[in-house]
Amino acid sequence: MPQADQAPETAFLNLPKAAEYLGISPNTLYVWRHRRQGPPSFRMGRRVMYRITALDAWVQAQEQADSRSNPALNPLAQNPQRRTKLPR
Repeated sequence: MPQADQAPETAFLNLPKAAEYLGISPNTLYVWRHRRQGPPSFRMGRRVMYRITALDAWVQAQEQADSRSNPALNPLAQNPQRRTKLPR
């Protein structure tokens, strides 16, 4: 049972706290949001908020999309393609 002096753990972070959580600058996160290329966010009133579980899922998706982290995407692990002969 939580004690009265402990603050409950929040499930949401505002933009500056989310940027700190990800280890990037708030400006980078703002630009990603503007370009619709960063983690999913939403508005809660006037504030831009990020769900912590969504941030974690987004980071995991970034890791899986990178060939250095995902051996299945490593181009050196794939068999080379054969050249096709062009008709003369």
